[in-house]
Amino acid sequence: MTMTRKKALIVWGGWDGHQPREVAAIFAELLRGEQFDVTVSDTLDCYKDAELMADLDLIVPVWTMGTIEREQLQPLLDMVHAGCGIAGCHGGMGDSFRNEVEYQHMVGGQWVAHPGNDGVRYDVNMAAADDPLTSGIGDFEVCSEQYYMHVDPAIKVHATTDFDGVKMPVVWTKRWGQGKVYYNSLGHQADIVNMPQMRELMRRGFLWAARSRA
Repeated sequence: MTMTRKKALIVWGGWDGHQPREVAAIFAELLRGEQFDVTVSDTLDCYKDAELMADLDLIVPVWTMGTIEREQLQPLLDMVHAGCGIAGCHGGMGDSFRNEVEYQHMVGGQWVAHPGNDGVRYDVNMAAADDPLTSGIGDFEVCSEQYYMHVDPAIKVHATTDFDGVKMPVVWTKRWGQGKVYYNSLGHQADIVNMPQMRELMRRGFLWAARSRA
């Protein structure tokens, strides 16, 4: 029996400091390695392409800050609510479109601060040894931005960091209607996204979030 390949859309842009083009390339490589058909776009107008959107199993946003028009945003929200997965990291998903509270509701959180900026050394701690999204990866150290997030209490937390005595979520999942949402606050630039632990976390997150064709 021939298996239908899943389809993913990566949308990159916004603030250049997060190296969205380079991060999008890493994510495209990961997804193609998992036999996804991948479309990469550098315009938010792709969300208005009804034919493209209708066939997707996974959307991967890599777009920090910026603005999005209602006719671009609404199809994204609707597609995820109807069952298409969404997965991303750092500001490319957790600090997009700061005025769009419905987008933030879908994601499950929003970046608000990173005291010390880039170069902070901190540990990322897995929440449970038997969690299939994190098992075998183990705790690890990062030298990067440490994100302080405002988060939805409905999220399921898979990894955390100690933020001045606060157990701050780093990796979480949630549902938006029928769609699965995966977020990872790591990934300031491509070198962090390329860390073995981060690549594996994102690979598992992509596979978990993608719409099931079973």
